[in-house]
Amino acid sequence: MFWQISLELLQGFGVTCLIFAATLLFALPLGLVLSFGSMSRFKPLKYVVKVFVWIIRGTPLMLQILVVYYGPALIFHWGFLDRIVAVVVAFVINYACYFSEIYRGGIESISKGQYEAGQVLGMTRSQIFFRVVLLQVVKRIVPPMSNEVITLVKDTSLARIIVVEEILKVAYDFTVTGLIWPLFYTAVYYLVFVGLLTLLFGWLEKKLQYFKV
Repeated sequence: MFWQISLELLQGFGVTCLIFAATLLFALPLGLVLSFGSMSRFKPLKYVVKVFVWIIRGTPLMLQILVVYYGPALIFHWGFLDRIVAVVVAFVINYACYFSEIYRGGIESISKGQYEAGQVLGMTRSQIFFRVVLLQVVKRIVPPMSNEVITLVKDTSLARIIVVEEILKVAYDFTVTGLIWPLFYTAVYYLVFVGLLTLLFGWLEKKLQYFKV
């Protein structure tokens, strides 16, 4: 019984890891794009992006999952999305908006003097950003970004709202049979995962101390 339950929990943890990895894969670059939009000199684009980010950050992630999953079917009659696809789409949109604000804060924290110095040296705006600014931005956003990434690990449990078989959903199903210990067992998976991420971000911060300004 123990090994069977452990195997099912491990399969559920695999789904959790899939949601986590897919979210980071798409949300990190999308967040950077949104941050550029929110800092754009083209006012209509800037305000559209800011309003979009405000809406996403101001509504619960659980609600967004429900809207992404049920919305296309109920509004456009397109049929329901695959459950994991719906969850990943909702997570990517949500976390991209949070990441965009972290990116924006990091980019705007760099003094204008560094941009001006790059221009004096004949560098283009893209060269200044990628060769001078980017690594400094990365260093400054690692702490807040690490908090969001760790929060993402725990937020994956919200996928069970549309019956995605992630680890907490699997553990919860065992309570119907009168078993409570699988719920506590899931804590081990989360603690190990978060612990490894904490060590990784701690190592990364030390590596980036070279860019301390």
